[in-house]
Amino acid sequence: MRSNRWVAMATLAALAGAAGAQQRADYYGTLEPFAANAVYFVVTDRFVNGDPSNDHRDQGGRHRTFDIPVRCPDGIDGNIGYLGGDFKGVVDNARYIRDLGFGAVWITPIVDNPDEPFSGGKPVSCDSTLSDNGKTGYHGYWGVNFYQLDEHLPSPGLDFAGFTRAMHAKDLKVVLDIVGNHGSPAFGMTRKQAKFGQVFGRDGKLLADHQNLPPQKLDPKHNPLHAFYNNIGAVDAKDGSIFDGNLAELADFNQDNPAVLDYLAGAYLQWLDQGADAFRIDTIAWMPDRFWHAFSARIRARKPGFFMFGEAFDYDPASIARHTWQRNAGVSVLDFPQRGAMSDVFGRKGEGFEKLDGTLFLGEGPYRNPYELMTFYDNHDMARLDADDHGFIDAHNWLFTARGIPVIYYGSETGFMRGRAEHAGNRAYFGQERVDIAPQSPIFAPLRRIARLRETTPALQRGLQVDVALRGDQAAFYRVYQHGGQAQTALVLLNKGDAPHRFRVDRYLQAGRWRDALDGGAVEAGRSLEAEVAPHDVKVFVLDAAVTEPALVRQLDLQMQAQAERDRRDAR
Repeated sequence: MRSNRWVAMATLAALAGAAGAQQRADYYGTLEPFAANAVYFVVTDRFVNGDPSNDHRDQGGRHRTFDIPVRCPDGIDGNIGYLGGDFKGVVDNARYIRDLGFGAVWITPIVDNPDEPFSGGKPVSCDSTLSDNGKTGYHGYWGVNFYQLDEHLPSPGLDFAGFTRAMHAKDLKVVLDIVGNHGSPAFGMTRKQAKFGQVFGRDGKLLADHQNLPPQKLDPKHNPLHAFYNNIGAVDAKDGSIFDGNLAELADFNQDNPAVLDYLAGAYLQWLDQGADAFRIDTIAWMPDRFWHAFSARIRARKPGFFMFGEAFDYDPASIARHTWQRNAGVSVLDFPQRGAMSDVFGRKGEGFEKLDGTLFLGEGPYRNPYELMTFYDNHDMARLDADDHGFIDAHNWLFTARGIPVIYYGSETGFMRGRAEHAGNRAYFGQERVDIAPQSPIFAPLRRIARLRETTPALQRGLQVDVALRGDQAAFYRVYQHGGQAQTALVLLNKGDAPHRFRVDRYLQAGRWRDALDGGAVEAGRSLEAEVAPHDVKVFVLDAAVTEPALVRQLDLQMQAQAERDRRDAR
């Protein structure tokens, strides 16, 4: 009898607990599954040469494509030729990337590119931009057959499908960089060059040819080979501008031709079917919203919820935010506004954390959901972060604890080529030797430490961010995730100063036993929590309990209401 009574009481208690859990308010920044991943970005050709047999060092003959240096006055040269990186080089180092704490690898475009350097365009120099004379398609963004792999990437038994299988076996997702705005350089050549300005179909048949003509000379009404392209003037022509969709001498696809959408969607569905887990959309802003709306609909018809993010190279939040709304592309974007602030905060300027506050948009704002933005401080299209080792450490401590999905450019775990521009070493070859010695860098271990914490802490992946203070060299904020029976609050304390700093946090603080997620142990907090944070370091305290602190509840409710309003706007 006594035993039955205890069983009954235990059952009632469990039911009461379950009911309580069901009554908890939901608090989260996003439920997007991809938000669990931090992303490691590689220019595939410049990462590691795993298979020298696919280097094609004799390609191009007199106009060779392999190893074309760009001489710089300071002796640190760039390179605009192929340097051998391939799928095998990435797979061989998948464990290295995974052990660093990354869940996904973003690779540059995989489609076939021309087999010679481009003979037109502006001369390349160490500090030039939108200059392609003498450059090859090592980067992948000059597609000529979007259904065919570039020959520099695969190895026997390691085509794209094999590559994604191998990465998945290492518990890594694959983010495929895709291009929809343009093909290869198309005009201004000293001679007609094979493949340049051309597009080939799945069967290898020629579908389009710019014929080395400037856009204004194209005749899409009477020449079917011109129908793929816009005939708007080039960027630097008096009757054209970059906002028309033109970039340098690239073949600019006609967004109003249904055949263009059919071609591109068909090609990228092929790569999706071969294992791509997400897309990064190059130059999304140079094609109209209606095009990307139709494109994303086709992709998600095949795979509902497929994650995509676009590159709109613009520091105006209102401008890039339009791509995030479902009536447009309905995708995430790279967070350029925050990137600009991060450069000032963690780079040589050393500005205070308050500079980042205006980029977060934790309440109302222009984005469909700011927690799904891809956060970064540099990439292949700009100078790498110009910072000392401490600056990189501080930047990583912010990236992996603040809202958004962090992206790290290859080599940043060692401060590789810091401050170098595109043609001055930004895209330099990393190589196996640098991978092997990377743990010796003072930047490496702190990055791995904070990245691994994020991958095991749902609050840091998806939780609402509630700021306590972002000021000077210190920042304090909460990340709160309460959903699906899970409740977790992380308190993040950042110190990018050169001296230890003692934090005392009482605002929004919930009493309880907070575990020190990085250093072990725990702190019993009542009305306040105090902790000393070493120079250029971070502390993260985690409370695994439902949110009950009234002031915090009110703030979380306000932020959830703001997101609900964004969702209503999105549904209109």
